[in-house]
Amino acid sequence: MPGWKPQRGIEILAGTPPGGGLDRTARTLLAALESQHLLDVPVKVVNIPGDGARKVWASVDARARDAHVLCISSPNLTTDYLTGVAAFNHDSYTPLAILYNEYIAFVARSNSSYRNAGDLLKRLRTDTTKVTVALSTAAGNPNHIALAQVTRHACGDVRAPVIRVFDSALDAVADVVAGNADVAAVTAASAVKELEAGTLRALAVSAPARLTGCYAQTPTWLELGAPCTLGAWRGVHGARALNADQITYWECALSSATRAASWPRELAQHYWTPMLVTGAALREHLAREKMQIGAILADLGLGITK
Repeated sequence: MPGWKPQRGIEILAGTPPGGGLDRTARTLLAALESQHLLDVPVKVVNIPGDGARKVWASVDARARDAHVLCISSPNLTTDYLTGVAAFNHDSYTPLAILYNEYIAFVARSNSSYRNAGDLLKRLRTDTTKVTVALSTAAGNPNHIALAQVTRHACGDVRAPVIRVFDSALDAVADVVAGNADVAAVTAASAVKELEAGTLRALAVSAPARLTGCYAQTPTWLELGAPCTLGAWRGVHGARALNADQITYWECALSSATRAASWPRELAQHYWTPMLVTGAALREHLAREKMQIGAILADLGLGITK
C-alpha cells in the first residue's frame, strides 16, 4: 500500500442536489467504498449544487493539497471551459478515475405531439425554433452536443432550438412534465421514474445499442440513421497539487470500489456502462477528449472560445 492514508473524515462532493446525476454517483461510490471496508475513517456525501454544477469546484479550490476531499467529475469540466463559462478545467485539479459512462435519453411528455423520434426529427427539420429542450447542467455539455448532432442530422440549425438549462437532470425532467419544454435530453437514469409512471415517453437514446429495462423498446439514434452515440462519463477528481502517494492511494481505493459486489447491480439499475480508467490512461483520455470536444463544438457552432 502507498505511504499515505486518510487521517480524518472523507468528503465526497457532488455538484447536484440529492437525487441528481452527480449525487447518484457520489452515493453509489460511498456505498461501494463502505461495503469493501476500504477506509478506516468516516465518509460522507456533501451536496453543493448551483451555477450549473460549477459552484462545487470553488470548494475544491479552497482545499488545495487536501486529499480528504473528492469531487464527482464529468466532461463538463472540459465543455464549460471550452465554451467560456468556466476558467477551470481538468488540469486545474487532480484526475483520479473515470468510473462509468452513461448515455443520454431524449424524452417527451406521454401526451405530447412527439409520439416518436421521427416526429422530433421532422420538427427539427421544418421548424427548429419551435423546439424547446430542457437539459442539465450547462449549455455545450454532452447532452447539448447530442441534441446538436441530432439537429444537424435533421438538417436543422443547431443554434435554433430553445435551450432551458437546469442544475439537475431531475429539474429538466420536471420541466418537460410541467409542459414548459417539449423534450428533455438527460442521462437515461434521470427519467426512469417518470417513464415507469407513464408521464413521459422515451423517443431515442444516444447509446450504440439499445438499453435494457424501461428503454428496451426505445430505438437508438444510430438505428434511426443519426450519428449520435454520445455518453457522459462520471469520475472522481481530487484537489490541486496532490502528491504521488495520495494519488496512488485513491487510484487503488477507487479501483477496488468498482470490484464491490454491489457495483454491477448499481450500474445495471442506473443504466450505466462500466468504464474504469485511471493513471496515465486517464490523463491521455482527458487530453484526447478535450481535442475531440473542441472540434465538435467548433463544427457545431456552439461557441468555442479557447
